[in-house]
Amino acid sequence: VINESQKQQLESVSYSSRYALGLFYEAGTGIAVPWAAQYIADNPCIRFISIDNKKRNIESPEAGPSVVVHTTVSFGSQHLDSDPAEVQQVILSHLQKIVPSLPKPSSIKCQRWRYSQVTRAVPNCPGQMILHTQPLLICGGDGFTRSNFDGCIESAMSLAGAVKPHL
Repeated sequence: VINESQKQQLESVSYSSRYALGLFYEAGTGIAVPWAAQYIADNPCIRFISIDNKKRNIESPEAGPSVVVHTTVSFGSQHLDSDPAEVQQVILSHLQKIVPSLPKPSSIKCQRWRYSQVTRAVPNCPGQMILHTQPLLICGGDGFTRSNFDGCIESAMSLAGAVKPHL
């Protein structure tokens, strides 16, 4: 179905890798920080921290808060094949230095993203690629634009435009 040119274009896409760490707390637990999210510029491990319920403006007495931590691209690449339990401990040790007031969570989830954000998108494809017309098979997403909200919207609009003539 896919021609050689399309195959080469798709194989040229590259992604960064990173880890995400979720800390989950019981209802009523207070997270004593004055921010909902924070970009960390000067840490070799952690790039972003958010108090997820605060960031989403869904604070509720029935639901416990959660903290989400994203690592740097370089940390993700260096630890891509490391034991997730060991990686979790490294991230937690850095987090403790950045936010020493965090209470002990009731549970923790460490997630590796092998394909996190697009670092090189499919060249010369404005948001989508038609792989086959009968039946219609189109692929799209941020791998055809860039890894941000605007890139996803651009791809969605391009996909819609490509589907429309086939309706």
